[in-house]
Amino acid sequence: MDYVVEMRNIRKSFPGIIACDNIDFQVKKGEIHALLGENGAGKSTLMNILFGLYQPDAGSIYLRGKKVNIVNPNVANELGIGMVHQHFKLVHNFTVTENIILGLEPTRALMIDTRSASAQIKELSQKYGLNVDPDAKISDVSVGMQQRVEILKMLYRDAEILIFDEPTAVLTPQEVRELMKIMRNLIDEGKTIILITHKLREIMAIADRSTVIRWGKVVGTVNVADTTEEKLAEMMVGRKVLFELNKKEAHPKEEILRIEKLSVAGSGGAKGLKNFSLGVRCGEIVGLAGVDGNGQAELVGAIIGLRKILSGKIILHDRDVSTLSIRERISTGMAHIPEDRHKHGLILDYSVQENLVLKNYYLEPFSHKGLLNWDYIYDHAERVIKDFDVRAGEGAEASARSLSGGNQQKAIVGREFDGNPDLLIAVQPTRGLDVGAIEYIHKRLLEQRDQGKAVLLVSLELDEILDLSDRIAVIFNGELVGLVNAAETDENEIGLMMAGGKRGATA
Repeated sequence: MDYVVEMRNIRKSFPGIIACDNIDFQVKKGEIHALLGENGAGKSTLMNILFGLYQPDAGSIYLRGKKVNIVNPNVANELGIGMVHQHFKLVHNFTVTENIILGLEPTRALMIDTRSASAQIKELSQKYGLNVDPDAKISDVSVGMQQRVEILKMLYRDAEILIFDEPTAVLTPQEVRELMKIMRNLIDEGKTIILITHKLREIMAIADRSTVIRWGKVVGTVNVADTTEEKLAEMMVGRKVLFELNKKEAHPKEEILRIEKLSVAGSGGAKGLKNFSLGVRCGEIVGLAGVDGNGQAELVGAIIGLRKILSGKIILHDRDVSTLSIRERISTGMAHIPEDRHKHGLILDYSVQENLVLKNYYLEPFSHKGLLNWDYIYDHAERVIKDFDVRAGEGAEASARSLSGGNQQKAIVGREFDGNPDLLIAVQPTRGLDVGAIEYIHKRLLEQRDQGKAVLLVSLELDEILDLSDRIAVIFNGELVGLVNAAETDENEIGLMMAGGKRGATA
């Protein structure tokens, strides 16, 4: 059979790890082909080779039956290959048009002709149902819209083979549905899509075929119509995955966190949070559901000390912590898994062992009389790496930047859980994780609850909120819409409340 893309015996290693171990990968024209695997399995590395960002140690690439040598992304673009990366490559103070034409600026009388480029971008946007304003500034548009700009960048360069790297990791459920619609439009126009993902539900909804990679080797390629989520999960992690959580009945005790009439400024001076009240008890998980941007960031920022409050109180262990420093809040038994692992979770140029002691490096036994105890710090990091299955090629001394996104997340989760906190604020704790790691972290969150700890879970994944929470608080436009028992509600009701419909108690 003739394939539009064929990669033969691709091998690529980095210090301490073989990322791609003689991989064969074939894609048919006009299909959506999912590349599925755990974090660090080698998916992104393989596609970065196809896009010319990495050079393989061995193996060859054929496009439309002809052998090619893709030495850099410019060559990939010339060959009709485009890629939307997990972390977008956009200049925030440029307009949509300026970002799209960057490197290919059309000129007219020695001037950059943004007007004709803008008209062409508008035409492309309408053709594929992208609804992008060519004159909008990137800093003013949503994350979902930024992704559409990345798609337009590929289409503007006449890409025929489109690679999407974890495209739904930063999208709301509504944006995911829109993206799937866009993907179908692209296929209808004769494009071919390679989708790097670990989200089984999305593969079942949109992909034609799926190739599964585990530990740098191909496990197999299947027709999606002939398989199930359970079979794909087993191929991906090498064992049966429990999709049903073993969730015991909660036995909540005293209230540990009390948020009283809290108001916090949002972006541009508007109130991001308005008179918000909520209590969280020991031995329960309270889920906070809402469409992204409705006050979740302001609430979490105020609790952990990153945002100044306008009015109201935050009570932890019967103590007003509203004006305490972040370090003082941590010392009262608070832990935080942040939404943005790069901005608030890790220092990427530090090693894994340094990142794992960011919160307690000044305490015994990590340091003594102002001197760091590196032997203990190393041993501590190796234990957390093992306990939380953090795949770091060089172990404790690997730089955080060298880890895949999912393994960076696991390192953060390991650090926060390891401190044995009384209150855990988990914001998007499984963002960017594969099904095996999600299962593990869900289990650990329930363990926290069953050990009498309190968990405030903030997630855009409605399934996650419904599966893990004992009570669900719904936030809309910075206000508490309602508080319901998870066992007495469903996705439809929570969805309506997320859109501003009232129901439930007020705290």
